[in-house]
This record gives sequence, C-alpha cells and structure tokens, in this order.
Amino acid sequence: MSWAKYAIESLRNGQTAHVRPRGHSMKGKVDDGDLVTLEPCQPDKLSIGDIVLVRVRGRDYLHLIKAIDNGRFLIGNNRGGTNGWVGHNCIYGIATKIESR
Repeated sequence: MSWAKYAIESLRNGQTAHVRPRGHSMKGKVDDGDLVTLEPCQPDKLSIGDIVLVRVRGRDYLHLIKAIDNGRFLIGNNRGGTNGWVGHNCIYGIATKIESR
C-alpha cells in the first residue's frame, strides 16, 4: 500500500488532504516529516516549480514539476534528479501549505 493512498483518495473526491512525507529528496522545500497540505488541482493551472503529489512509473512522490511540454510534466526532486514525464492524470494534487515539524 502506498504511503499516499488516503491522500490520493481524498484528492480524487475533491477534498483537501494532509501528508507527512519522509525522506530527504525535497530537502529545502519539504523537509522530512513536515506537514504538507494538498489541494486538488487543474492541469492548466500547474507551473514549473509547483510541488505535487504524483505517480511516476507506479511509485508515488511529493516532487517538483521541472518542465511542461504539450500537457506532459517532467517530475523531479529538489536535489537535481528527475523521475520522468507524466500526463495530467498522474498528478493528484498540489501542495498549498508546508508546515515545519
């Protein structure tokens, strides 16, 4: 089961969700254990630099949009890495608030 399962369900139902992601791939933007508020989002409102809850190649991430090209989004972390390109259907929500531990 994905760490983001309940957040994804809430976002798909148009509701706000909260997660406390673990790890250091987003250090400086989202630190280990921060409380992140997520809202459902519209693909045409997404921008480079937005932090999104997304599924890439079967794995869920709270990562950055690094590039946008014809409705596709390049997803990556805050340490220079990329995960790959996804369509808007793989993006579940956008981070609207990040609260430090």
